[in-house]
Amino acid sequence: MRIKMTFLLSLVALLGLANLNAVAADSDAGRKLAFDKNKGNCIACHAIPSDPKVEAAGNIGPALAGMKARFPDTAKLRAQIWDATVANPESVMPPFGRNKILTEQEIDQVIDYVMGL
Repeated sequence: MRIKMTFLLSLVALLGLANLNAVAADSDAGRKLAFDKNKGNCIACHAIPSDPKVEAAGNIGPALAGMKARFPDTAKLRAQIWDATVANPESVMPPFGRNKILTEQEIDQVIDYVMGL
């Protein structure tokens, strides 16, 4: 019984580590998109104070900080990235999803990165 329990606990731990690696990979991909001038280019308009590698960032949009507190429901953040003009018709944020600037997967990757800020 003890061996079975040890095996199960080890399996759960390994699955958890695999999940963390997948999330980290999505976050890294999201960071690349956020800095890519041909894709997300988030830093053109947003400051990212918690990322030490950001040398210059925009100040048009709100800083990307405390995102879990600002967007506890990631569906709202997703909707904002997909098409910010739905919530605010005067928004200057490009509709990244609607205009097919980012794919569904790329939007998810950007969300994974931004939610870690």
